[in-house]
Amino acid sequence: MLDFGRSDDPQVQAQLDRLSGLSIQRGRLELDAIRELMERLGNPHRKLPPVFHVAGTNGKGSTCAFLRAMLEAQGQRVHVTTSPHLVRYNERIRLAGELITDDVLAPLLAEVLDASEGLSPSFFEVTIAASFLAFSRVPADVCVVEVGLGGRLDATNVLESEAVAACGIAALGIDHEQFLLAPDTNVPDDPMARIAFEKAGIAKRGVPLVTLGERYPQQCRSAIAQTAELAGAPVIELPLEAEQSLAGIALPLPGRHQLQNAALAIAMLNSQSAIHVGQDAIEQGLTSVRWPARMQRLSAGPLVGQREVWLDGGHNPNAGAIVGEFFSCKQIHLIIGMLEAKDPTALIEPLSASLVSITAVPVPGHEAHGPSSFLGASDAPDVPSALAALPDDGLPVLIAGSLYLAGEVLRLNDEIPD
Repeated sequence: MLDFGRSDDPQVQAQLDRLSGLSIQRGRLELDAIRELMERLGNPHRKLPPVFHVAGTNGKGSTCAFLRAMLEAQGQRVHVTTSPHLVRYNERIRLAGELITDDVLAPLLAEVLDASEGLSPSFFEVTIAASFLAFSRVPADVCVVEVGLGGRLDATNVLESEAVAACGIAALGIDHEQFLLAPDTNVPDDPMARIAFEKAGIAKRGVPLVTLGERYPQQCRSAIAQTAELAGAPVIELPLEAEQSLAGIALPLPGRHQLQNAALAIAMLNSQSAIHVGQDAIEQGLTSVRWPARMQRLSAGPLVGQREVWLDGGHNPNAGAIVGEFFSCKQIHLIIGMLEAKDPTALIEPLSASLVSITAVPVPGHEAHGPSSFLGASDAPDVPSALAALPDDGLPVLIAGSLYLAGEVLRLNDEIPD
C-alpha cells in the first residue's frame, strides 16, 4: 500500500481514492501525457505568473521554502507546489500563500481526473496538472515550482520559457536510479553526469539557470553547461564564497547545507528581473523560513513529551552526510524507518560515531527494512513504542529514514504542516 493521502473530508477522500488507482510513475518518464492533459484543461501552464523552477537531488525543497519566504516578505502573493506531502495531500498545493482548502481541492482533482480519462497519467502528473490549473485561476504574483523527479522529463517541465523567471539546481547525488539512470539514447554514460544532465533538462531559452558551480564534480558541471548551451539558457554559477555573506544570519533551518540552499535561492532572485525582492525582504525571509521534517527539532507534544527529538526525512547518501555532519559531536539514539528500495547504510555509516542505539521501525503502509539491515539494531512496532523503550539518559533522539515516516511522526506529535 502506498500513502496517496488521507482526508477527513469525504469529497476530498473520494478523489484521493481515485488518485490511489494511478501509478506513482510509469517505468519510463516522458512528457506526452502531461502535455495532452494540459491541452484538455486549456493549457493553464501558459497562464501563470512568473515561475521559479527548482531541481536537485537534495535541497530543492528547502530552496523553494527560502524562495517563498523571501518573496512573501516582499509582499508578494506566492503559489507553491512541492512534493511529497507529509501529513495531508493539501500540502502539495499552496495558493497565494495558503494551503489549498478541501472545498477547492475536491472539485479541482475531480476536474483533472475526469479530463485525464484514457491518458493513464501518473499520480504526480495529475497533481501537477491540478496545481497549474489552480494557479491559473487564483490571482497571485509569482509561482515556486519544485521538480518531482529528475527534471528533463518531469511533469513540471511542461512549463515553457515564457512562464519561467529563473531555474535553479540544488545539490546533486545518486537517487531514483531506476528512472534517472535508465538506458536512453544521447545521454551521458557517467552516472553523476547523467544525473546532472537530467536535472539541467529544466533549462529554458533565455532563462537564467542558477547552479552550485564548483560544488559539483567536474563531470556534472560539464553536463549542465552542455545542456544549458543547447537550450540557450545562460548559466550562473554560485560563487564558493556566497554562503559567507549569510554567516551572521540565524537561519531557522539548522545545518551548514542550508546556507548553501539559501544562497542558491537568493542568487535565483537576483538573476531575474520579473520580480523585485529587496535586501530587507531577503533578510526577513531567511529568518522566518519554515520547512518541516528537514533537521526539525520537534516541539514538546503528545509523542515526544519534553525529550529532545529531531526529525529528518532524508534517505540517500547525500542526506546521510548532512545528518552525520550535524550530529558529529553528539551521542544520539536513532529511530530509523527506511523503505526497502533505499540503501540502509546511507544514514547509518555517516552517523556511526554518534550512535548509542539503533531502533528499526516500520514505515506505515510501505515495505521497509527490518532490524537485520542495520548492524546492532533492535526493533519496535512503531515510533511511540521505540521512544518509550529508550533509556531516560538525557541524550537526544533522531527519527529519520523516510519522509513517509516523518509525516506519521508529525501527525502523532500534533505538528501538522500548515
